[in-house]
Amino acid sequence: MPLPTAILSIQAAEKSHGKTRALRGLSLDLFPGELLGLLGPNGAGKTSLIRCLAGRSRLDKGAFTFATGTDAPHSLGVVPQSIAVYQDLTAQQNLVAFGKLHAVDRHQLGERVDQALQWANLTDRRHHLVRTFSGGMQRRLNIACSVLHHPAILLLDEPTVGVDPQSRSRIYEMIDELRDRGTAILLTTHQLDEAQYRCDRIAIVDLGKVVCVGTLDELIASTVGHCQLLRIRFQHVVDATRYGLSMDDSGTTGTCVISDPATQLAEILTSLDRDQHRVGQVLLQQPTLEDVFLHLTGKELRE
Repeated sequence: MPLPTAILSIQAAEKSHGKTRALRGLSLDLFPGELLGLLGPNGAGKTSLIRCLAGRSRLDKGAFTFATGTDAPHSLGVVPQSIAVYQDLTAQQNLVAFGKLHAVDRHQLGERVDQALQWANLTDRRHHLVRTFSGGMQRRLNIACSVLHHPAILLLDEPTVGVDPQSRSRIYEMIDELRDRGTAILLTTHQLDEAQYRCDRIAIVDLGKVVCVGTLDELIASTVGHCQLLRIRFQHVVDATRYGLSMDDSGTTGTCVISDPATQLAEILTSLDRDQHRVGQVLLQQPTLEDVFLHLTGKELRE
């Protein structure tokens, strides 16, 4: 079966802000109908990439290539991290304004506005000023405004920041519906569960480059392989780094990745017992996206 053609190809993108190199030859492909999660520690280059893709900043080097028939920027929708709707307009007025901005046919605009309000669960608030809306309602409206012109590609920068769980759930229902329609979606997030359970593929970015990209299973196989995560909880504060454990801030829980549990676990527990460290609990867990992220970047996601 032939491989699908990328709807967007990012080729050796470079961008600097003063002396800071935000993008260092970053390359990545986005395919039709996929939800591609973009993960990385703060300063990794995610927002710089989104800004350049959205046309709000220019690359220093590199290129963005869109598939044949994809008319950028009219085939691009952008939802920035900060809410980007008009606070002193109503929901309906916002949608009309965005529709005109994206050159939606005036004969179709009214119907699309009605559909968008229903889709975002805002029909009963269509004539209310946006500044009276909750954060979740504003975010849903922002997404609806950004896809009113039916873009082939949607850029979502932290779409669930600051919203309540109910709104977060509805936002992901909206994202899933867009993906089912064939929209290609590039999503930046700090929520590991969003990336792990929602995204088709995940790209991990660090220091302005993609260090790994693939499905969750592919990322685990290519990094920590068939290893397991060993987690030991102690009955007292201890520095167990000499045994190969990384200690948490409390000093009572240590973790490490082991490839041969039968042998390595016995060796570690024997050494701890010999040195009279009291162990409260031992857990062996399958690797997660967080383990992959730490392995590749050496950082917590929120660092």
